[in-house]
Amino acid sequence: MGESNGEWLRVRGIGRERFAGYLADYLGTLGYAVERTEATEPIESRVTGQLRRMNPALPPAASSLAFRFYPTAGGAALVWESPTTVPTAERPRMDRLVAEIQTHLERVVHSESHATAKVVRPPEIHLPWTAVAKTSPPS
Repeated sequence: MGESNGEWLRVRGIGRERFAGYLADYLGTLGYAVERTEATEPIESRVTGQLRRMNPALPPAASSLAFRFYPTAGGAALVWESPTTVPTAERPRMDRLVAEIQTHLERVVHSESHATAKVVRPPEIHLPWTAVAKTSPPS
């Protein structure tokens, strides 16, 4: 299910609501105005963020972010939905943002769960702009 849905990360040992909360809290510290929504059909949580506080470390492509969380057996999966494209010049800063968010989620899940839960990275990370780059013809 994950590969076809663009799964970015998985967590084992905690639920999607809690995992979504950790991401929402972190985006708030980066200067985003965050909105969380919950749906029952299909069961999912969504987190969106609009950059409200200037942050020179963030690329312009990251001014609006969207994520979807869905339940899995024993945890939850995280799909990075937006942005879907990142200009080549902004990729290094976007890659750094992705790494920082991933590291933060790994650290907070580990510490808040007293090491009973963990974030699992898939062998191949699925981010929307990397899929676009793989399918685009070379220019």
